[in-house]
Amino acid sequence: MPLFTISAEDALRQLDTFDTVIDARSENEYAEDHLPGAVNWPTLDNQQRHDIGTLYKQVNAFEAKKRGGALAARNIAAHIEREVIDKPKDWKPLTYCWRGGKRSGSLSLILSEIGFRVTIIEGGYKAFRAALLLDIPRLAPMFDWRVVCGTTGSGKTRLLQALQAAGAQVLDLEALANHRSSVLGAIPGVAQPTQKEFDTRIWDALRRFDPKRPVYVESESKKVGNVAVPAALIEAMRAGPCLNLLLPDEERVALLLEDYDFFVQDGEAFCERLDALTELKGKQVVDGWKQAVRSGHIEEVVRDLLLTHYDPVYRQSMARNFKQFGSAQDIQPKDRSVAAMQALAQELVADGA
Repeated sequence: MPLFTISAEDALRQLDTFDTVIDARSENEYAEDHLPGAVNWPTLDNQQRHDIGTLYKQVNAFEAKKRGGALAARNIAAHIEREVIDKPKDWKPLTYCWRGGKRSGSLSLILSEIGFRVTIIEGGYKAFRAALLLDIPRLAPMFDWRVVCGTTGSGKTRLLQALQAAGAQVLDLEALANHRSSVLGAIPGVAQPTQKEFDTRIWDALRRFDPKRPVYVESESKKVGNVAVPAALIEAMRAGPCLNLLLPDEERVALLLEDYDFFVQDGEAFCERLDALTELKGKQVVDGWKQAVRSGHIEEVVRDLLLTHYDPVYRQSMARNFKQFGSAQDIQPKDRSVAAMQALAQELVADGA
Protein backbone atom coordinates (compact mmCIF):
# COMPACT_ATOMS: atom_id res chain seq x y z
CA MET A 1 0.00 0.00 0.00
CA PRO A 2 1.38 3.48 -0.82
CA LEU A 3 2.45 5.91 1.89
CA PHE A 4 0.27 8.95 2.45
CA THR A 5 1.34 12.38 3.67
CA ILE A 6 -0.55 15.11 5.44
CA SER A 7 0.35 18.72 6.12
CA ALA A 8 0.83 19.85 9.71
CA GLU A 9 -2.19 22.14 9.36
CA ASP A 10 -4.41 19.29 8.20
CA ALA A 11 -3.01 17.05 10.94
CA LEU A 12 -4.26 19.58 13.50
CA ARG A 13 -7.81 19.20 12.19
CA GLN A 14 -7.75 15.47 11.55
CA LEU A 15 -5.75 14.25 14.55
CA ASP A 16 -8.65 12.31 16.06
CA THR A 17 -9.38 10.42 12.84
CA PHE A 18 -6.30 8.19 13.20
CA ASP A 19 -6.29 5.00 15.26
CA THR A 20 -2.78 5.56 16.66
CA VAL A 21 -0.40 8.52 16.57
CA ILE A 22 3.20 7.27 16.58
CA ASP A 23 6.17 9.41 17.60
CA ALA A 24 9.29 7.82 16.09
CA ARG A 25 11.72 10.15 17.88
CA SER A 26 13.91 9.25 20.86
CA GLU A 27 12.59 9.03 24.41
CA ASN A 28 14.04 12.41 25.41
CA GLU A 29 12.52 14.19 22.42
CA TYR A 30 9.16 12.60 23.20
CA ALA A 31 9.39 13.59 26.88
CA GLU A 32 9.98 17.23 25.99
CA ASP A 33 6.72 17.34 24.04
CA HIS A 34 4.66 15.23 21.66
CA LEU A 35 1.36 15.27 19.84
CA PRO A 36 -1.67 14.68 22.11
CA GLY A 37 -2.17 10.97 22.70
CA ALA A 38 0.96 9.95 20.78
CA VAL A 39 2.81 6.77 21.69
CA ASN A 40 6.60 6.59 21.53
CA TRP A 41 8.17 4.02 19.20
CA PRO A 42 11.78 5.24 18.89
CA THR A 43 13.45 4.36 15.62
CA LEU A 44 16.68 5.18 17.47
CA ASP A 45 16.70 5.42 21.26
CA ASN A 46 18.51 8.14 23.21
CA GLN A 47 21.91 6.46 23.29
CA GLN A 48 21.71 5.20 19.71
CA ARG A 49 20.78 8.65 18.44
CA HIS A 50 23.77 10.13 20.27
CA ASP A 51 26.14 7.45 18.97
CA ILE A 52 24.99 7.75 15.35
CA GLY A 53 25.22 11.53 15.54
CA THR A 54 28.80 11.24 16.78
CA LEU A 55 29.66 8.78 14.00
CA TYR A 56 28.13 11.17 11.45
CA LYS A 57 30.35 14.03 12.64
CA GLN A 58 33.56 12.14 13.32
CA VAL A 59 33.57 9.66 10.43
CA ASN A 60 31.07 10.36 7.64
CA ALA A 61 27.41 10.25 6.77
CA PHE A 62 27.60 6.95 4.88
CA GLU A 63 29.06 5.00 7.80
CA ALA A 64 26.55 6.60 10.15
CA LYS A 65 23.64 5.67 7.89
CA LYS A 66 24.77 2.05 7.65
CA ARG A 67 25.03 1.65 11.41
CA GLY A 68 21.85 3.65 11.96
CA GLY A 69 19.97 1.54 9.44
CA ALA A 70 20.88 -1.66 11.26
CA LEU A 71 19.80 -0.26 14.61
CA ALA A 72 16.58 1.18 13.18
CA ALA A 73 15.66 -2.13 11.56
CA ARG A 74 16.03 -3.99 14.85
CA ASN A 75 14.05 -1.39 16.77
CA ILE A 76 11.24 -1.28 14.22
CA ALA A 77 11.03 -5.07 14.25
CA ALA A 78 10.66 -4.99 18.03
CA HIS A 79 7.90 -2.36 17.81
CA ILE A 80 6.00 -4.44 15.26
CA GLU A 81 6.30 -7.61 17.30
CA ARG A 82 5.21 -5.82 20.45
CA GLU A 83 2.47 -3.52 19.15
CA VAL A 84 1.33 -4.43 15.64
CA ILE A 85 0.80 -8.18 15.45
CA ASP A 86 -2.75 -7.91 16.80
CA LYS A 87 -3.74 -4.87 14.72
CA PRO A 88 -6.53 -5.38 12.13
CA LYS A 89 -5.95 -4.65 8.47
CA ASP A 90 -7.96 -1.42 8.61
CA TRP A 91 -5.74 0.06 11.39
CA LYS A 92 -4.74 3.61 10.38
CA PRO A 93 -1.67 5.07 12.09
CA LEU A 94 -0.27 8.60 11.82
CA THR A 95 3.51 8.84 12.17
CA TYR A 96 6.03 11.63 12.61
CA CYS A 97 9.60 12.28 13.73
CA TRP A 98 11.51 15.55 14.15
CA ARG A 99 11.51 17.12 10.71
CA GLY A 100 13.10 15.26 7.83
CA GLY A 101 10.97 12.14 7.99
CA LYS A 102 13.78 9.58 7.90
CA ARG A 103 12.97 7.94 11.23
CA SER A 104 9.21 7.98 10.75
CA GLY A 105 9.67 7.18 7.08
CA SER A 106 11.55 3.95 7.83
CA LEU A 107 8.85 2.78 10.21
CA SER A 108 6.05 3.88 7.91
CA LEU A 109 7.51 2.13 4.87
CA ILE A 110 7.53 -1.23 6.63
CA LEU A 111 4.05 -0.74 8.03
CA SER A 112 2.73 0.18 4.58
CA GLU A 113 4.41 -2.84 3.02
CA ILE A 114 2.57 -4.99 5.55
CA GLY A 115 -0.64 -3.51 4.16
CA PHE A 116 -1.62 -0.76 6.60
CA ARG A 117 -2.74 2.69 5.49
CA VAL A 118 0.03 4.84 6.99
CA THR A 119 0.10 8.65 6.96
CA ILE A 120 3.19 10.76 7.69
CA ILE A 121 3.11 14.39 8.85
CA GLU A 122 5.05 16.54 6.40
CA GLY A 123 7.75 18.41 8.29
CA GLY A 124 7.26 16.26 11.37
CA TYR A 125 6.94 17.54 14.92
CA LYS A 126 8.64 20.83 14.07
CA ALA A 127 5.99 21.71 11.49
CA PHE A 128 3.17 20.53 13.75
CA ARG A 129 4.36 22.74 16.61
CA ALA A 130 4.61 25.76 14.31
CA ALA A 131 1.04 25.16 13.13
CA LEU A 132 -0.15 24.66 16.71
CA LEU A 133 1.35 27.98 17.82
CA LEU A 134 -0.53 29.70 15.01
CA ASP A 135 -3.75 27.89 15.87
CA ILE A 136 -3.92 29.01 19.52
CA PRO A 137 -4.49 32.68 18.54
CA ARG A 138 -7.27 31.51 16.22
CA LEU A 139 -8.97 29.44 18.91
CA ALA A 140 -8.61 31.65 22.00
CA PRO A 141 -10.97 34.50 20.92
CA MET A 142 -13.69 32.06 19.86
CA PHE A 143 -14.90 31.35 23.38
CA ASP A 144 -17.10 33.07 25.94
CA TRP A 145 -14.62 33.22 28.81
CA ARG A 146 -15.96 33.43 32.38
CA VAL A 147 -13.10 34.42 34.63
CA VAL A 148 -13.20 33.08 38.19
CA CYS A 149 -11.52 35.73 40.35
CA GLY A 150 -10.91 35.77 44.07
CA THR A 151 -8.14 36.39 46.56
CA THR A 152 -5.69 33.62 47.43
CA GLY A 153 -7.39 30.83 49.37
CA SER A 154 -10.90 31.69 48.22
CA GLY A 155 -11.27 28.28 46.56
CA LYS A 156 -10.97 29.09 42.86
CA THR A 157 -9.48 25.70 42.01
CA ARG A 158 -12.13 23.89 44.04
CA LEU A 159 -14.83 25.80 42.22
CA LEU A 160 -13.32 25.04 38.81
CA GLN A 161 -13.21 21.35 39.69
CA ALA A 162 -16.83 21.52 40.84
CA LEU A 163 -17.84 23.31 37.64
CA GLN A 164 -16.19 20.62 35.55
CA ALA A 165 -17.95 17.90 37.55
CA ALA A 166 -21.24 19.75 36.94
CA GLY A 167 -20.72 19.51 33.19
CA ALA A 168 -19.32 22.98 32.51
CA GLN A 169 -16.40 23.64 30.19
CA VAL A 170 -13.29 24.44 32.23
CA LEU A 171 -9.73 25.39 31.34
CA ASP A 172 -7.69 24.62 34.46
CA LEU A 173 -4.33 26.19 33.66
CA GLU A 174 -2.82 25.28 37.03
CA ALA A 175 -3.65 21.62 36.48
CA LEU A 176 -2.12 21.76 33.00
CA ALA A 177 1.00 23.44 34.42
CA ASN A 178 1.33 21.23 37.53
CA HIS A 179 1.65 24.39 39.62
CA ARG A 180 -0.55 26.48 41.93
CA SER A 181 0.55 29.74 40.37
CA SER A 182 2.24 31.57 43.21
CA VAL A 183 5.70 31.88 44.67
CA LEU A 184 4.74 29.01 47.00
CA GLY A 185 2.85 27.14 44.30
CA ALA A 186 5.33 24.45 43.29
CA ILE A 187 3.96 20.99 44.09
CA PRO A 188 6.61 18.85 45.84
CA GLY A 189 7.70 15.88 43.75
CA VAL A 190 5.72 16.97 40.69
CA ALA A 191 7.66 18.45 37.77
CA GLN A 192 6.17 21.11 35.56
CA PRO A 193 5.81 20.39 31.85
CA THR A 194 8.17 22.04 29.41
CA GLN A 195 6.90 25.18 27.74
CA LYS A 196 6.32 23.19 24.56
CA GLU A 197 4.26 20.56 26.36
CA PHE A 198 2.27 23.25 28.21
CA ASP A 199 1.41 24.90 24.88
CA THR A 200 0.33 21.54 23.48
CA ARG A 201 -1.85 20.80 26.52
CA ILE A 202 -3.55 24.18 26.17
CA TRP A 203 -4.16 23.70 22.45
CA ASP A 204 -5.53 20.22 23.04
CA ALA A 205 -8.00 21.61 25.59
CA LEU A 206 -9.05 24.57 23.43
CA ARG A 207 -9.77 22.46 20.36
CA ARG A 208 -12.27 20.37 22.31
CA PHE A 209 -14.41 23.26 23.60
CA ASP A 210 -17.80 24.17 22.14
CA PRO A 211 -17.83 27.89 21.21
CA LYS A 212 -21.58 28.00 21.92
CA ARG A 213 -21.04 27.33 25.63
CA PRO A 214 -19.10 29.40 28.20
CA VAL A 215 -15.63 28.34 29.32
CA TYR A 216 -14.60 28.95 32.93
CA VAL A 217 -11.00 29.84 33.70
CA GLU A 218 -9.13 31.20 36.71
CA SER A 219 -7.76 34.75 36.69
CA GLU A 220 -4.18 33.63 36.07
CA SER A 221 -1.17 35.84 35.49
CA LYS A 222 1.00 35.52 32.41
CA LYS A 223 3.09 32.77 34.00
CA VAL A 224 2.07 29.71 35.96
CA GLY A 225 5.24 28.76 37.74
CA ASN A 226 7.94 28.48 35.09
CA VAL A 227 5.67 28.25 32.04
CA ALA A 228 4.02 31.12 30.18
CA VAL A 229 0.38 31.25 29.13
CA PRO A 230 0.13 32.04 25.38
CA ALA A 231 -0.34 35.78 24.85
CA ALA A 232 -3.48 35.37 22.72
CA LEU A 233 -5.13 33.33 25.46
CA ILE A 234 -4.21 35.84 28.17
CA GLU A 235 -5.68 38.64 26.04
CA ALA A 236 -8.94 36.77 25.45
CA MET A 237 -9.29 35.80 29.13
CA ARG A 238 -8.65 39.32 30.37
CA ALA A 239 -11.44 40.71 28.21
CA GLY A 240 -14.06 38.34 29.63
CA PRO A 241 -16.66 38.94 32.37
CA CYS A 242 -15.50 38.18 35.92
CA LEU A 243 -16.97 36.22 38.81
CA ASN A 244 -15.60 37.36 42.18
CA LEU A 245 -15.41 34.39 44.56
CA LEU A 246 -15.71 35.51 48.20
CA LEU A 247 -14.73 33.55 51.29
CA PRO A 248 -14.09 34.83 54.84
CA ASP A 249 -10.46 35.14 55.94
CA GLU A 250 -10.67 32.30 58.46
CA GLU A 251 -12.10 30.00 55.80
CA ARG A 252 -9.34 31.01 53.40
CA VAL A 253 -6.65 30.22 55.96
CA ALA A 254 -8.23 26.84 56.71
CA LEU A 255 -8.53 26.04 52.99
CA LEU A 256 -4.86 26.81 52.37
CA LEU A 257 -3.79 24.66 55.31
CA GLU A 258 -5.77 21.81 53.72
CA ASP A 259 -4.53 22.33 50.17
CA TYR A 260 -0.91 22.93 51.20
CA ASP A 261 -0.81 20.20 53.82
CA PHE A 262 2.64 19.16 52.60
CA PHE A 263 3.97 22.44 54.02
CA VAL A 264 2.11 21.83 57.28
CA GLN A 265 3.79 18.42 57.49
CA ASP A 266 7.22 19.71 56.48
CA GLY A 267 7.90 23.07 58.08
CA GLU A 268 11.46 23.26 56.79
CA ALA A 269 10.25 22.93 53.22
CA PHE A 270 7.83 25.79 53.89
CA CYS A 271 10.70 27.90 55.29
CA GLU A 272 12.78 27.23 52.18
CA ARG A 273 9.94 28.43 49.97
CA LEU A 274 9.48 31.55 52.10
CA ASP A 275 13.04 32.56 51.20
CA ALA A 276 11.69 33.44 47.74
CA LEU A 277 9.85 36.38 49.32
CA THR A 278 12.95 37.93 50.91
CA GLU A 279 13.51 40.44 48.13
CA LEU A 280 9.89 41.64 48.30
CA LYS A 281 9.24 41.57 52.04
CA GLY A 282 12.73 41.92 53.51
CA LYS A 283 14.88 39.52 55.49
CA GLN A 284 13.51 40.57 58.87
CA VAL A 285 9.90 39.81 57.93
CA VAL A 286 10.75 36.49 56.28
CA ASP A 287 12.93 35.43 59.21
CA GLY A 288 10.02 36.23 61.52
CA TRP A 289 7.72 34.02 59.46
CA LYS A 290 10.25 31.20 59.49
CA GLN A 291 10.68 31.43 63.25
CA ALA A 292 6.90 31.28 63.69
CA VAL A 293 6.66 28.21 61.42
CA ARG A 294 9.38 26.44 63.41
CA SER A 295 7.51 27.31 66.62
CA GLY A 296 4.36 25.63 65.34
CA HIS A 297 2.44 28.81 64.50
CA ILE A 298 1.99 28.09 60.79
CA GLU A 299 -1.64 29.25 60.79
CA GLU A 300 -0.55 32.73 61.90
CA VAL A 301 2.03 32.85 59.13
CA VAL A 302 -0.52 31.85 56.50
CA ARG A 303 -2.92 34.55 57.70
CA ASP A 304 -0.17 37.18 57.64
CA LEU A 305 0.91 36.09 54.15
CA LEU A 306 -2.65 36.47 52.91
CA LEU A 307 -3.39 39.85 54.42
CA THR A 308 -0.04 41.60 53.99
CA HIS A 309 1.32 40.04 50.79
CA TYR A 310 -1.09 38.10 48.60
CA ASP A 311 -4.24 40.22 48.96
CA PRO A 312 -2.70 43.63 48.10
CA VAL A 313 -0.75 42.18 45.16
CA TYR A 314 -3.81 40.34 43.86
CA ARG A 315 -6.15 43.33 44.00
CA GLN A 316 -3.67 45.56 42.19
CA SER A 317 -3.12 42.94 39.51
CA MET A 318 -6.83 42.34 38.95
CA ALA A 319 -7.67 46.03 38.67
CA ARG A 320 -4.80 46.54 36.26
CA ASN A 321 -5.22 43.51 34.01
CA PHE A 322 -8.84 42.34 33.89
CA LYS A 323 -11.05 44.81 32.05
CA GLN A 324 -14.35 43.77 33.64
CA PHE A 325 -13.15 43.12 37.20
CA GLY A 326 -14.75 46.36 38.41
CA SER A 327 -18.18 45.03 37.48
CA ALA A 328 -17.55 41.45 38.60
CA GLN A 329 -20.47 39.39 39.88
CA ASP A 330 -19.89 38.45 43.54
CA ILE A 331 -20.40 34.75 44.24
CA GLN A 332 -20.14 33.20 47.70
CA PRO A 333 -20.27 29.53 48.71
CA LYS A 334 -21.63 28.52 52.11
CA ASP A 335 -18.09 27.59 53.21
CA ARG A 336 -14.82 26.20 51.81
CA SER A 337 -16.03 22.60 51.57
CA VAL A 338 -16.18 20.64 48.35
CA ALA A 339 -19.93 20.20 48.86
CA ALA A 340 -20.42 23.97 49.11
CA MET A 341 -18.40 24.52 45.94
CA GLN A 342 -20.46 21.87 44.16
CA ALA A 343 -23.68 23.62 45.16
CA LEU A 344 -22.33 26.96 43.92
CA ALA A 345 -21.17 25.38 40.66
CA GLN A 346 -24.59 23.92 40.01
CA GLU A 347 -26.18 27.34 40.57
CA LEU A 348 -23.77 28.98 38.13
CA VAL A 349 -24.37 26.36 35.45
CA ALA A 350 -28.13 26.59 35.89
CA ASP A 351 -28.06 30.40 35.68
CA GLY A 352 -25.63 30.41 32.75
CA ALA A 353 -23.37 32.76 34.71
